[in-house]
Amino acid sequence: MKRLLWVWVLAAMLTVILGGGMVQAAALSEGALENAPPFDLECVSALLMEPESGQVIFAANENERRPVASVTKIMTILLAMEALESGRVSMEDSVTVSKNAASMGGTQILLDVGETQSFEILLKSMIVGSANDAAVAIAEHLYGSVEQFVAKMNERAAELGMSDTHFVNCTGLPAEGHYTTARDVAIMASELIRHPTYFDYSTIWMDEVEHPDGRVTSLTNTNRLTQLYEGCDGVKTGSTSEAGYCMAATAKRGDMRLIAVVLGSETGKIRFDQAAKLLDHGFANYRLYPVARAGEKLKESVRVLGGDSETLNVQLEEDLTLLMNKGEEQQIELQSELPESVSAPVEQGQTIGSVRVVKDGQILTRIPVCAMQSIARAGWMDGLGRVMRNWFYK
Repeated sequence: MKRLLWVWVLAAMLTVILGGGMVQAAALSEGALENAPPFDLECVSALLMEPESGQVIFAANENERRPVASVTKIMTILLAMEALESGRVSMEDSVTVSKNAASMGGTQILLDVGETQSFEILLKSMIVGSANDAAVAIAEHLYGSVEQFVAKMNERAAELGMSDTHFVNCTGLPAEGHYTTARDVAIMASELIRHPTYFDYSTIWMDEVEHPDGRVTSLTNTNRLTQLYEGCDGVKTGSTSEAGYCMAATAKRGDMRLIAVVLGSETGKIRFDQAAKLLDHGFANYRLYPVARAGEKLKESVRVLGGDSETLNVQLEEDLTLLMNKGEEQQIELQSELPESVSAPVEQGQTIGSVRVVKDGQILTRIPVCAMQSIARAGWMDGLGRVMRNWFYK
């Protein structure tokens, strides 16, 4: 996931009073682009973000630790995708269902003890139908036991910076000490959607699983927004009595993708409505603005002291894309921060300075600037030539 660009951080505690929502003003995020909810919230936690830049548009109670039911499976699916891409497993792998996997409650595809299914069928069943038995079968196949798989889930969460998450199982079934947050759900959802294979299954609406004994289990996508919301192609729903109705949803329109997280709604319909409203707000009011591209040459050059060339051309080291309110793009200024001179030798790619990205007089971030070519120290012939040139052109 690209470096998060947390910009326009609020400097003071928020005092906005929310009418009609379940979220209190003191819980609004100080790292978001907006300091008030775009509509009355009917959930405990919410977050709307753009995953390419990592910029959060709006968040409320995003760091409150909560059970999230089957939204947990985002991490289970992510580990499965990473195992596939690393070559540790293949879609054709045959997986034998254990007694433990077959005994899972909640949503399932009714796997029998000793039944064999391909890894692909189990993965599809987990993504489309949120099948708990399929999730456990995959966990055991990848790491030998659910306990080892859960340890890997927590390790991966730590690597991703999910500092308020602790997994106890791979399904999201109620368990003491099993929790995450809206912020952390958004982080793992952002990582999952980097895997194109995921989308081969996430938009399947209905399918079937054939069992070795001739039985057929129907699959129906638990994420209704893939059918009802334009551009929605993932991520995951979940509900239990303690978690309420939860979901992370992602949608793409044009070049922009958004992720909405809703946790703790009272009904499934409210959950879907809240996620759709968040996505609507983001698409209606924001666009991605490519501020700079790596390799772009600056107009300014830098004087070189003691080099075989007197000037050094410089370029931007990194891409920068910002999420902007529509119409605000013209307010962005790029201001060079370059030294008056550098001493030779200079290596190509060496960082020389930076460019400030400024909006309304406020520095949003800086883009490093590097040398476009190498410059060696000047030899005596270079020095003699320079003296002669200066003498003739006086």
